[in-house]
Amino acid sequence: MTADAWVAAHPYLRPVADLHALVERVSSAATRSTARIPNWDAYAGDFTAGIPLMWSTNAALDLSEAERAVRSVIQDLASTPLPGAMVEQCRALDAELHHPSDPPRQALGALLNSDSYSPAHPGLLRYLGWTVLARYLTPVVRAFDGWRDEDRWHRSYCPTCGAPPAMAQLVGVDPGRLRFLSCGCCGTRWRYRRTACPFCDDQNDRRLAVVAIEGESGLRIDYCDTCRGYLKTYNGQGSEGVLLADWTSLHLDYLARDRGLKRLAASLYDV
Repeated sequence: MTADAWVAAHPYLRPVADLHALVERVSSAATRSTARIPNWDAYAGDFTAGIPLMWSTNAALDLSEAERAVRSVIQDLASTPLPGAMVEQCRALDAELHHPSDPPRQALGALLNSDSYSPAHPGLLRYLGWTVLARYLTPVVRAFDGWRDEDRWHRSYCPTCGAPPAMAQLVGVDPGRLRFLSCGCCGTRWRYRRTACPFCDDQNDRRLAVVAIEGESGLRIDYCDTCRGYLKTYNGQGSEGVLLADWTSLHLDYLARDRGLKRLAASLYDV
């Protein structure tokens, strides 16, 4: 499954697909290097304690290049034709990031749930900032996947950045089928209990339900009757790059909302 084929079958996704492609191109040009792999031995204690990698002072990830790249992306998009009011919003963010109070570092702090900086357009900053950060962190996320012991992280938040999951994936066949949660921010996937809600931690499998979506290549909506939180879930393997991208299934978010369900993870596309 390719993104082009998916959008051809879902033409209403074309505007967001075009925007996604544009922002990815600008982000790629602005991100001149990637993050260095941290010292896993130094981070091991924090991992055991449940501290996400990006929150750990012992991991000491250097985000200075990402800070510069975020500023560059916003500056470039401020002079690029964009839909709706996004150009004006980029210009407002660009002006904020030229303020002498070190706003680029504050902006990255806002992406990690810091209260020290409140941008004028938080949804747009979240989208552009995490597009840059996900690209910058790619080698770290891959190395982290290989280093960590999944049996020691059965937590409902991302082990890399601490965000709640945007999607899920079911892998394998019963009785040994596994569920992985997928971060919509940094792209990390991690194993989680099959029958537990990642939002309220209800482990009663009779409270979990499914909305099947006919003709959607294995996509479905899993939700919890206790908290009404839901996860778009890819029930399969081989098309993760497309079907776990979040933007490719925005129409399922509308379907879930119409059923009274709640998206409890932030969306990068709420701009």
